[in-house]
Amino acid sequence: MANAKLGRPSKEKNSMLRGLVSDLLWYGKVETTVARAKSVRSQAEKLLTLAINSYEDIAKVSKEIKDEKGVKVKKTVSNDGPKKLQARRAIMSYLMDRQEQRKPKESVEAFDARTNGINHPLLEKIFNVYAPKYAARIKELGQAGGYTRVIKMGQRRGDAAEMAVVELI
Repeated sequence: MANAKLGRPSKEKNSMLRGLVSDLLWYGKVETTVARAKSVRSQAEKLLTLAINSYEDIAKVSKEIKDEKGVKVKKTVSNDGPKKLQARRAIMSYLMDRQEQRKPKESVEAFDARTNGINHPLLEKIFNVYAPKYAARIKELGQAGGYTRVIKMGQRRGDAAEMAVVELI
């Protein structure tokens, strides 16, 4: 199903799938047709596997930084290792970037404090939330894959297209 045409030209189909996969990873579930759901599941599992296999690759680097008084201070910073950097760039090139939204009744200052220093929240969510969660699941169950599930919902009213929900497990 990953190579299904989905009734669209290649550019439109790829853009639609990128958007659906981005929404699936951002919100945790997405409702669509069965054919699209199977294609989304395939792409999402590939991206999650890439993140899981590389999320622990971190390189510690010490840098000299000037503090507010102008004194040089050594600080240890953790950077992405080469494997994680390659995976991050590959995932970033596929996904559409999603930005964090202000929660209801959240002040601007609280929102700024919560999102300070996060340029790509979807990537951070993949590497900091999903990758450790599914890596622990792999160690516990001893099986990789199966990070998503497709649940058929019945026919859509109007055109009778078979609908499904794709969700992260």
